[in-house]
This record gives sequence, C-alpha cells and structure tokens, in this order.
Amino acid sequence: MPVPELIRIVSRDSPMALAQVERVRAELAELHPGARTEVVPVRTTGDKWLGDLSQVEGKGAFTKEVDAALLAGEADLAVHCVKDVPADRPLPAGTVFAAFLKRDDIRDALIHPGGLTLDELPPGTRVGTSSVRRAAQLAASHPHVRCVPFRGNANRRLAKLAAGEADALLLAVAGLERIGRTDVISEVLSPEVMMPPIGAGVLALQCREGDSALIDAVSGLGDPDTYREATAERMFLHVLQGHCNSPIAGFARVDRGGELSLRACVFTPDGKTRLNAHEWAGRLDPATLGTSVAVALLRQGAREIIDGIAH
Repeated sequence: MPVPELIRIVSRDSPMALAQVERVRAELAELHPGARTEVVPVRTTGDKWLGDLSQVEGKGAFTKEVDAALLAGEADLAVHCVKDVPADRPLPAGTVFAAFLKRDDIRDALIHPGGLTLDELPPGTRVGTSSVRRAAQLAASHPHVRCVPFRGNANRRLAKLAAGEADALLLAVAGLERIGRTDVISEVLSPEVMMPPIGAGVLALQCREGDSALIDAVSGLGDPDTYREATAERMFLHVLQGHCNSPIAGFARVDRGGELSLRACVFTPDGKTRLNAHEWAGRLDPATLGTSVAVALLRQGAREIIDGIAH
C-alpha cells in the first residue's frame, strides 16, 4: 500500500512534545525515504491550565485538542505520551493506536542545584511536583521532605527551580533526554525507589481507523515488546478505573527471554498504605495479565482507596 503523499502530525506544542514529533519524523524518514511530513502543533487545556488537573478533566486535558484535530481532519497522525492518554475510557471513537515506539527510560530523576541525592536531602526540603504518585511515595520513603505543587512543561519547571520556588525537583528521565537536559540530573531513581506511572517512556501513534494506508505506513515504527508492555499496563489501569488524583503506579517488562511481567501499586495519598501486586504472564496475553494484576489489587482493597480520594 503506497505511503500517503503528506503526513500531517499533530502534537502538543511544548518543547518536549515537539522533540517527540521530531523523533517520529526521523524514524518515518528512515522507514519511508521521501515521505513528507508536516507538524501541526496545538495548545492543550492541560498546557494552558497550571492548577489542579482534576478541575479540567484530569489527564484528558493533555489529549482532547490533539484528538479533536485528528478527528476533524486537520491532521493525519497524532503523537502521544502514553502516560497522558486516559485508560479509564476507550480512545475517541474512530481512532486507533497504530504503533507504540520502542520504550524510553521509565525512571524518574531528582534535580537538586547542589547535586544532592534523595537520601541526602535535609529535613524541610521543598520538592517540586504535582504528581500524586510521586508525592505518595515520597511521603512514605522520605517523610522529612515536603512536596510543593509544580505544574508546567519541563523547561518551565526547571526555570521555577532556578527561581527558588522549590529546593529540588522530580522529572522523568525520558523527558529530560528528549529536551537535551540530562545535565541537570542529580540522581536517577530506580523503579523500586520511585515506581513510574503507567505508560512511562512510551510514545504512541494514533490514526483515524479508516486511514488504512497511513496505519500500514507507520505500523512499522512499532516495537513488539513495547506493545505488549503498554497493552498490559493500560488494561490494568482500565480495570482499576483510577482518576487523576489516584496514586497508581506500575510497569510491565519483557525480559531477555521474552517473558512479560507486570508490577503495580496503589497508594493512599499520604503513602501510609501501599498495595502491591506482581505477576508473570506465562500463557496469558498482555491484556489478561493487566486484568489479573488489577483484580489482585482490587481484592486487597484498591477500590476503596481509589473511591475514597476526592477528584
């Protein structure tokens, strides 16, 4: 099937999002030499609103305008960070994921102007983050530090840190790599220290489901292992029906032998309660693995924790 003459790529207009688009354009050019691409940047509600995300539809605030441009025919291909795509409801009708790109680093990083590690932070240190996932884990592991709300793209958060609005900052390693700012990292935190969000480090390509030629053209960018991991994680989150104020974390991993596993947690916001589950797929398909891990947490009381958090 011939590659479309022009592929219009829609994305958020943040520096990180546009860097992600450039990765897609480069990979497309390598896979289909001569293919022409055009960037359609949009400003999303989540980028404009710097308050509590629960007041503007939660994580859907980062995808609504991108989805609208795709459905309206203003663009042909959308690039999303999977962690920003709501999993508690289906993709917008008429759209599909055509590919999940090879996964980037899933870990979080600590940025401290003095180069301190997380364990070296003194009592009262203000750590900038608006992530309920990070705040819950920090409350449990380092209760002597204090989280302060920090919204905005990575560059804006780094600027706020430099202006003294916090003493340290937590950001995703993958995001810092994409904007070329790994130089600011004081410490990379292992998933055991800071469990990542569902979909961490994964970029997804979304198309209209009727665009067969485009779906065929971009599907070659997909990574089979990342597909399995993302499918398990998103089904896990779908079954849990978490909201934007739910401290939920987890990651699937395909090991060197091709075996898929999923480790996940649900926390109370204060970090005092942590429910854990870890299962191997064995003969289960990725979606069934995600369901099984979610059910394991629901049996431990995850529903009560999630429903008990205001949103």
